[in-house]
Amino acid sequence: MSRCKVRAHANIALSKYWGKSDLALNLPAVPSISMTLSGLVTETEVRFDPSLRADAVFLDGRPASASETRRVVSMLDQVRAAAKHEQRAEVRSGNRFPTAAGLASSASGFAALAAAATRAAGLEWDDRRVSALARQASASAARSIFGGFVELPAGKPGQAKLAARQLHAEDHWDLRIVVAETAKGPKKVGSTEGMERSRVTSPYYEAWVAAAPGLSQKVKRGLEKRDLPLLGAAMEQSTLAFHACAMASAPGILYFQPATLAALATVRDLREQRGLEVFATMDAGPHVKALCHAKDAARVRRALGRTEGVLATGVSAPGPGVEILKWD
Repeated sequence: MSRCKVRAHANIALSKYWGKSDLALNLPAVPSISMTLSGLVTETEVRFDPSLRADAVFLDGRPASASETRRVVSMLDQVRAAAKHEQRAEVRSGNRFPTAAGLASSASGFAALAAAATRAAGLEWDDRRVSALARQASASAARSIFGGFVELPAGKPGQAKLAARQLHAEDHWDLRIVVAETAKGPKKVGSTEGMERSRVTSPYYEAWVAAAPGLSQKVKRGLEKRDLPLLGAAMEQSTLAFHACAMASAPGILYFQPATLAALATVRDLREQRGLEVFATMDAGPHVKALCHAKDAARVRRALGRTEGVLATGVSAPGPGVEILKWD
């Protein structure tokens, strides 16, 4: 019997991932660059036990649903095959932030699961190999294996070993992400479903795939130069481009809520009327995240907190990669 408990952090994509080049291998059609977030944490413990007759999965203190369990068991099966044993596992995972609501809970969740399961099974894998395993469950999870600022390249069909890589450590640049929660509960259209619907039905999908690499390169240059206006302008365009692609799907995928638009307007007002270097991004969900310098984070948070419809706010610095909490 062996177990490992791991902490992983969510990440926010600065250049966005939307669309798959290989659905079976969960390969992204476009490159993405992210910032790992200090404040959004998942802790996951995996315990392999020869006395168990089936895998048991608990999420946030409740038994996982059938669909949630299938995704976890699929990863555990890969780990068991690599470790050459058939022991079943008990998995307990908890998020310190809302689940399945557009705050990247699948990223931190599957990153933590990949790291905990491989170590509990006795596999001495490096971070890139763990990242490739996590990517097969959730492409954004590949990025949460690493801290700081991380790149996940676009994948070519059949590229099973595609992994993320760290561009810069968390101390590279003293930025902050201010999160404005604009709705409660899970989003109605999951990311995987939304991406496939966009690929098949959106007239803007090919244009999005063509434009995304250039936007990602601008974000990368902005990071290297610590040039927030360069990074932020490309980040906002990347965000609005993927949402436009999703909205034009059939039926349309609309993640925005009234408070989403209000929060976006607040960020633009802070930049254009108040002179702050602050820029907005969103994942596939209703919440708005504002990227700014650390010195401006309190002011940005106050402004978003006063925005009509915003339910809560939080601030995250660049965070670390996966951390082993217990291993025996």
